[in-house]
Amino acid sequence: MRSLCVWWSARLVGELTQDREGRTRFRYDSSWLGDEMAPSISCSLPKRPERFSSRECLPFFGGLLPESRQREMVGRVLGVSAANDFALLDRLGGDVAGALQILPPGIAPEPESDTHPGAYPDEDALARMIDELETRPLLAGKGELRLSLAGVQSKLPVVVDENGVGLPGRRQASTHILKPPIREFLGTTENEALVMRLARAMCETDDSTQRVAPVEIRSAAGRGYLLVERYDRVRDRSGIVRRLHQEDFCQALGVPSDLKYAAEGGPNLKRCFALVRGVATRPGVDVLRLIDAVIFNAIVGNADAHGKNFSLLYTGNATSLAPLYDLLSTVAYPELSPSFAMKIGGASTLQALGPAAWERFAREAEVGLPLVRRRVEEMGEKLLERVAATRSEFDRTGVDQRWIDTLVASLVERAKLCLRNARAAG
Repeated sequence: MRSLCVWWSARLVGELTQDREGRTRFRYDSSWLGDEMAPSISCSLPKRPERFSSRECLPFFGGLLPESRQREMVGRVLGVSAANDFALLDRLGGDVAGALQILPPGIAPEPESDTHPGAYPDEDALARMIDELETRPLLAGKGELRLSLAGVQSKLPVVVDENGVGLPGRRQASTHILKPPIREFLGTTENEALVMRLARAMCETDDSTQRVAPVEIRSAAGRGYLLVERYDRVRDRSGIVRRLHQEDFCQALGVPSDLKYAAEGGPNLKRCFALVRGVATRPGVDVLRLIDAVIFNAIVGNADAHGKNFSLLYTGNATSLAPLYDLLSTVAYPELSPSFAMKIGGASTLQALGPAAWERFAREAEVGLPLVRRRVEEMGEKLLERVAATRSEFDRTGVDQRWIDTLVASLVERAKLCLRNARAAG
């Protein structure tokens, strides 16, 4: 029997084990169970004394790991099976999405510090590190690094502060996610930056709630990359970065990452709205935010908005829809499917989002059609109003201006089509 300890800050949450047959199980520690204020680590893993089976616990724990080719390359680098979630967590579980750390027995998490023990490479070294991600995802097996992020795209958790961009030390939580361009597709860095900033411009509110993760384009020795600020990290009054807990919708619903698409058995929008209604502290607010997110993804052509691209954020005693992330206009690439990862009212594409689809979507979200129609019109009009100002943020050297202009023109046409379809639903 092999085991790993699951920690939340300095407290032991439970134990993850793997037996000789390769079965992985999880059990909460008795001290965690005995504390009424200690939460469950997932909606799919409610507190109980009985051990959770592999089928029950791996959707959550496996959901912390990279996917597809990234996982396969990590497995080769570490010399373990890419299908062995336990072995990968053993090597990568030090800094993951959310508040948890997964460490071997005898290794307790060190208290977070406001010092800077990590490595801060110069520009040339950072460029080499970015290049290394192509063959060594997450820099797996390099030194004492134990980092993991879900997804199929190359990325790396980093620390960004007054010292620059660095690798987190043992007493540091990462603060940002570094995302190199996807080599197979043109302009993914500019694409994601534009769509994310446009989402922030359209979803901003008068309250202080962050609704879209901030992004920034940077470069190192001529290699452009995207920096995404982590919403599951917060700097306290003493300057120490603390971890906040979060889980994506697949984890919360107990769906394995390889089944994240609705057509494969993953969450559909009806299940997503039911989840938010069932767990959010302010369900009315977050249902509206999820409606806006669905509409925004449809307008900008982000067909890859699946169950792992929506998350729940836990802050204190509150549960809310996490800020939006991984927003990309995927329809800009003809090689990718234009069909939505989760159908909207039965419609697979924007062109099919006619009156009947919006009516069905309203039923899925359990809201009135007039509300949906109004939000579609408002979101479409906001895009048309704010896209020019957002575009102007990219008027600088190093960004492919023609690519940005082509993408903006596509977004404008999609917004106009969405407006026409929504108004026809009235």
